[in-house]
Amino acid sequence: MRKKKWIKRLAVVLVILLVLLVFAANIVVDLALVPEKMEQTQAFEDITKDSYEALVQTDDIEQNRMSSLEKANQWAQTSESQELSVTTQDGYRLISRAFYQEGESHNWVLLLHGYTGWKEEMYPIAYEYAKRGYQVLVPDMRCSGESQGDFIGMGWTDRLDNQLWLEMILDMDERAQIVIHGQSMGGACALMMAGEELSEHVIAAVSDSAYTDAYSIFKKQLKDWFHIPGFPLVDGASLMLQMRGGYSLKEASALEAVKKSTIPLLIIHGEEDAFVPVEMAYELYDAADCEKEILIVEGAGHAQAPDKAPKEYYETVFSFLETHGMTGFG
Repeated sequence: MRKKKWIKRLAVVLVILLVLLVFAANIVVDLALVPEKMEQTQAFEDITKDSYEALVQTDDIEQNRMSSLEKANQWAQTSESQELSVTTQDGYRLISRAFYQEGESHNWVLLLHGYTGWKEEMYPIAYEYAKRGYQVLVPDMRCSGESQGDFIGMGWTDRLDNQLWLEMILDMDERAQIVIHGQSMGGACALMMAGEELSEHVIAAVSDSAYTDAYSIFKKQLKDWFHIPGFPLVDGASLMLQMRGGYSLKEASALEAVKKSTIPLLIIHGEEDAFVPVEMAYELYDAADCEKEILIVEGAGHAQAPDKAPKEYYETVFSFLETHGMTGFG
């Protein structure tokens, strides 16, 4: 009799723990991947603040950042541009802005922003491509900026969304040569796209500050921000995301994607990145089974390489692209 009571009590405890885990896992999904929920609980502001505080704060980085923003904003305001839109397979409208250059250039760049970011954050890099004659397309990925969506895609759902932009570029320019360049989540997405069957018009990918996979970065941030171990909460969140959002954190893997890449990859990372550890860049580079280069920028934090060492950054990027066929004006 006592044994039966003990078993019943244990079962009740396990059920309660399971309910609490499901509840907590759904909260993690909401606060990390649903912008509407993030805004209601100030999670967006907290994440933005924590991310900023994790950056390297030096005068040279700040001066270069402000200078590049000023130049990029002036360029964006005076350049010929057009708002474009596509509709995803699950019915969401995504927005981008295309910037067109004078002349007969068939070189294109698809620029991908980071987690909780928006297309305008990529304008400083867009400006550098435009200076060199590239046509530029900069989207707001799902749930970001002006684009619709349910859950932030962590690069995984975005890898398919962004192929719609590749198709649009080829509709506008059948001779296009395209490079995919992303930062942070956008960098991970660029690598995830590289693992897909892409058009032969996609020449290369540049990935700046990418994580290996969404599960690992969630696990790290949960520990850093809340001092909570990843298991079982991140595993529960991954399961809830699979049920609610159609993908899991573990399958959102740039590391697995680069093993299948057939296009050249340039992997860039700041040596002092406190958000995405630089070790992840080495993991990605070592796993890539294709032509590849790596640039580690000393003194740069998360996505700060262009501001810490702009000359080295852009010389490396465009030398890499020239090596792989992106020369002149296409």
